[in-house]
Amino acid sequence: MEWVKGLCPLRGPGAAPLALPSYPMPPTPSVLLLIAAGTVVRVVLAAATGLGVDESYVVAAGRVVRLGYFDHPPLVWWLSAGAAWIGGDAAWVVRLPFIALFAVSTWLMFAVTARLFGVRAGVWAGLAFNISPVFGVTAGGWVLPDGPMLCALLGLVYCLVRGPGVGWWLGAGACAGLAMLSKYTAILPIFGVLVFLLTARRRALLRAGPWLAALVALAVFSPVIVWNMQNGWASFAFQGARVGASKWNLLGPITVMGGEALFVLPWLWLPMVLVWWRALRRGPGEPNGWLLACLASGPIMLFVIISLWSPRVLFHWAAAGYLFLFPLLGAWLAERRPIRSAIATYAVVGVVIAIALVGVRLNPWPLRNDPGVQALDWTPLRGVLATRGLLGETMAAPNWSDAGKIDYALGGGSVVLCLNIDARQYSFGPQPMVGRDILIIAPRQDEARIRADYGTMFASIETLPPALVALPGRQVSFGLYRGRSLKAWPPLAIPPAAIPLPAPR
Repeated sequence: MEWVKGLCPLRGPGAAPLALPSYPMPPTPSVLLLIAAGTVVRVVLAAATGLGVDESYVVAAGRVVRLGYFDHPPLVWWLSAGAAWIGGDAAWVVRLPFIALFAVSTWLMFAVTARLFGVRAGVWAGLAFNISPVFGVTAGGWVLPDGPMLCALLGLVYCLVRGPGVGWWLGAGACAGLAMLSKYTAILPIFGVLVFLLTARRRALLRAGPWLAALVALAVFSPVIVWNMQNGWASFAFQGARVGASKWNLLGPITVMGGEALFVLPWLWLPMVLVWWRALRRGPGEPNGWLLACLASGPIMLFVIISLWSPRVLFHWAAAGYLFLFPLLGAWLAERRPIRSAIATYAVVGVVIAIALVGVRLNPWPLRNDPGVQALDWTPLRGVLATRGLLGETMAAPNWSDAGKIDYALGGGSVVLCLNIDARQYSFGPQPMVGRDILIIAPRQDEARIRADYGTMFASIETLPPALVALPGRQVSFGLYRGRSLKAWPPLAIPPAAIPLPAPR
């Protein structure tokens, strides 16, 4: 217990040290019930909704297993491909690994918090973790890199608070490697571990454990390095360019913090920030809070700073930082036990999810730009194309998001290309032969736009009758065009289509 000796819960100066057991803290029945109920709800929601834009893209473009991929490290692609290989690519099937990982994450959240601040705090941390939308909804069951990353990061901190044996350091290294194998932003809380060691546990750096952990992490992460070496460092360059300078925006930090608060839930976000500030102020003198503050600070602060010049900071990027504030929040909530507020929060989130589900499945409030279309699978498109004898043709979409949805809908039975220079992973897929005809499927572009953007790529473009696809609660028209005799590939001269698209990840 050398690693956590003398750690104190956040009860103010002079608080008695927490009596920590010498065995792993078992989850209480309430946490097991939370995990079981949450898993059932997430499986039901996974079956009731189709894959979103990013999910469809990952599942479809990731059917070919590779060492790495353009957008993110490969773990999310490997998990979805493995699930599809075992049970097919239905939405609920490919989401199952991510639902299971969130169940493990809930247990780890409880275990870490209970070890640092007591069992009651662990239960409250688990409850808050599950009800926060950016964690309990999106990372909790969608085919996204965030779920595996968060689980691995929680495994990392669990190994740290269980240490300092070499075995725990090796476990920490493996978890750090898996986190980076999920999403590049995992490097920020991992750097926070180094800050903690330098400020509170310098002697640990004189031992073999941390250095062995670093080697293990690098070995686990090595497929990403190899793939990037083979592909001109494309993935690193893409992610780095997303935070490039645009113009100064002094309101950027306010916008980003407001968006993060909304994603976390404002009434959870505010006390989280307060206990984070308290832990920073107390410093290494209270190592339990200081460890969590070091892990949280990098992701939270960096993206707020970057928002001063980059308009492309997305609110969920800081999730890897807020993750480590839940144990501090759990300790804060355990002192107050706001049972009624917790029940009300679960009710509000449940009602919002129910309303969104009704909107997606029944479309009772038709909108001009229907967002529900993106939350449904376009699988009926396959039958419509098959009926018209078009299914075997090489197909293309105007952008990577539509290409992913169409490719997933067709089940891998047809080659799907992206006609945009921002083709993401489709830049590394099959390349068409010059002189070949291509069927262009454009759900949101008219004939004039298709001819203006792609007319120079083909000898001619023929307009076909649109494909009318019946989806739950609505009928969607997919424009169809046959590009005759492809002149050149890739479409380097074609600019990104100026149409509303889902925000990049």
